[in-house]
Amino acid sequence: MTDDGAGRVVLIAGPTASGKSALALSMAQRRDGVIVNTDAMQIYDTLSIVTARPTALDMRVVPHRLYGTVPATTRYSTGRWLDDVRGVMEGDKGRTLIFVGGTGLYFDALINGFAAIPEIPAAVALEVQQEIQALDADGRRAALMAVDPVSASRLRVVDPQRLIRALAVQRVTGRTLSSFQDAPQVGLLDGVDVERIVLEVERDVLRDRIARRFEKMFESGAVEEVEALLAQSPDPHLPAMKAIGVPEISAWLNRSLSSEDAISQAITATHQYAKRQRTWFRNRMGDWPRFDPLSS
Repeated sequence: MTDDGAGRVVLIAGPTASGKSALALSMAQRRDGVIVNTDAMQIYDTLSIVTARPTALDMRVVPHRLYGTVPATTRYSTGRWLDDVRGVMEGDKGRTLIFVGGTGLYFDALINGFAAIPEIPAAVALEVQQEIQALDADGRRAALMAVDPVSASRLRVVDPQRLIRALAVQRVTGRTLSSFQDAPQVGLLDGVDVERIVLEVERDVLRDRIARRFEKMFESGAVEEVEALLAQSPDPHLPAMKAIGVPEISAWLNRSLSSEDAISQAITATHQYAKRQRTWFRNRMGDWPRFDPLSS
């Protein structure tokens, strides 16, 4: 990992609780940097503590972009994130941009581009959802095969969400989802000097950090954040409603879980998420330099 400030873009990926935000803050202070959120859940407002966003103090120390900028009661997509990143790159031109987060798809889209699939109206998605809700696994595969055999051939399992998306895209645009995905794509970093880092923390250390962090969240405002989100009567299928901690704290609030079980289940879910992140980084970022910020 270099520290001469020469790179105009730095990418810091890593599993949850691996110390990404602290490293990004330190690097931004040394390089006149701007930190750009590359985490799909930290984009939402209301859930600052639950999603482990940088603190208000950290955000005053150096500029942070795309944190808490989207209402938690709305949907947000990778395509919209890329559009917002374009605005950041234009507005902060000339400064070192430090992209930090754990959402592998965001990094992949930033580097390799992302299919420009039009936004699907919520009413169309709901209509398709109602049409397919009685289908079993074989029925879902047959339905996808009928409209987009290329997509069907790529999926080992056709789950309801993937089927809804494919059918809705075809209904709105008249084109298959695979035709959008197979179109030539260009990332946003062509011609840019890019430094890449994947944080790789020893597994037992990470497990301990995850447990201690969520216990602290539960005591320091996570419950109040979930209460504030639920008070807005959000659609239970919204992405923010699936943020780790929200289902578990919601279950505690409605008395279907004890506080101990809510914390335990949230910690287990976080461990499982970190494992999926590590698998993504190993498979898709195998050539990125590894760094353990907690080893010293």
